[in-house]
Amino acid sequence: MSEPPIEHMTVGGLQTGVCTVGEGQPVLALHGWGGSVRSFWPVAEALAPRGYQVHLLDLPGFGQSELPPQTWGVEDYARFVVAYLDARGLAQVALLGHSFGGRIGLVLAADYPQRVHKMVLANAAGLRTPLSPGRRLRNWAARTARHALTALGLERLRAQLQERYNQRFASEDYLNAGPLRETFVRVISQDLADFAARVQAPTVLVWGDRDTETPLWQGRKLEALIPDAGLIVFQGAGHFSYLERLYDFVRIVDHFLSDGS
Repeated sequence: MSEPPIEHMTVGGLQTGVCTVGEGQPVLALHGWGGSVRSFWPVAEALAPRGYQVHLLDLPGFGQSELPPQTWGVEDYARFVVAYLDARGLAQVALLGHSFGGRIGLVLAADYPQRVHKMVLANAAGLRTPLSPGRRLRNWAARTARHALTALGLERLRAQLQERYNQRFASEDYLNAGPLRETFVRVISQDLADFAARVQAPTVLVWGDRDTETPLWQGRKLEALIPDAGLIVFQGAGHFSYLERLYDFVRIVDHFLSDGS
């Protein structure tokens, strides 16, 4: 596999790493949390010879793009994508998204329906997982302890206990978020079910049945929420199903996008 030819341009006031390959129907691919242009490069390499112009970009805070200027939510990332489309003169695109990129796709297709022709989302995030009774109790106990220590003026001890709690219970994405930690918390706290219900673009959902990060029930729920959606399940695949079954994914995308309906 070759290396993506990454360029730099200013999008929405932010220096952004971008890559464009191929000629034909415009396709925009949005990577997952912690990803970059390289995340969808295998897909772009396979799609470009089939008559597509594939646009890849490092979302703010990832790859070679600058950090967001403040704490962002999913809507902010969607506005950034619209700024990219405007800068490239792209009135409408087919959209591919994985995980966090799927979150952005749901908001983009709901709030800017004229910009998204069709959509293929792989293991899309955006639905909140209900907390178990044990998790709710643990969170309540942790909050109570933090508030008590703050009231007593024991900020250093509170911070130490918070860090221990994070190291034991927080997700790897949260622990590795660095300067994006507050953005990460804001993003994952948003439930996008209402956005999904407003998506007008025909949508294909691709899922791995062994995904533990965005479990299959979320794919099934999105299929029910999005008015014109179908779900394809890759048996034995996990959260990165689109790469684990690259040939099948590209074939599905090509068939879906080349269909005139």
